[in-house]
Amino acid sequence: MDIQFYGANCIAITYKGSRIIIDDNLKELGLKSITKSEDVALMTDNSNNNDARLSFNSPGEYEVSDVSIHGMPARSHTDEEGKKSATMFKLIAGDQSVLITGRIYPDLSNEQIEDIGLVDVMLVPVGGNGYSTDPIGALKLIKAIEPKIVIPTHYSDKELKYPVPQQTLKDALKELSMDPKETLPKLKLKPTELSDVTQLIVLEKN
Repeated sequence: MDIQFYGANCIAITYKGSRIIIDDNLKELGLKSITKSEDVALMTDNSNNNDARLSFNSPGEYEVSDVSIHGMPARSHTDEEGKKSATMFKLIAGDQSVLITGRIYPDLSNEQIEDIGLVDVMLVPVGGNGYSTDPIGALKLIKAIEPKIVIPTHYSDKELKYPVPQQTLKDALKELSMDPKETLPKLKLKPTELSDVTQLIVLEKN
């Protein structure tokens, strides 16, 4: 499984020749969409991606090209208490698992944590300022879920025109109190190389 980062919360996950695109709203932020007609799209904020052959934006169980997708309802960072307008997605391919939280409120219930289960890689926003999960919220999620790898997303980028300014990655990592193990252009996930201690990996924007 390969994981690539394209800015904001936009991620591409490739497995056995199939590509799943998460949160491609790059057009709205001043860049070109990366979605191709043969891709599968997931949207954590329940918006639509009409450029993909298949698009999922709500809770449910889906199976796409040997990848199991589990969509779980979650409270958006802007939702009132009791409302769950966002969707977290957990992808399982072979013996590899990836969780994309999206811009959620970071206090998860025990039921949600149990539903998420074991996670190899978690991608979590850190930009904050009321527009996305902030570093303190991201740290809550990391401690609750205990993934083996954390990849920060949705931070300040000169090419992206966010409606609300986002924190820089440098400032976010200071608040997380986590030093990156490494910075990579692409994460090639190999379960045999995963540590029992949570490690932070920064992905370069493609």
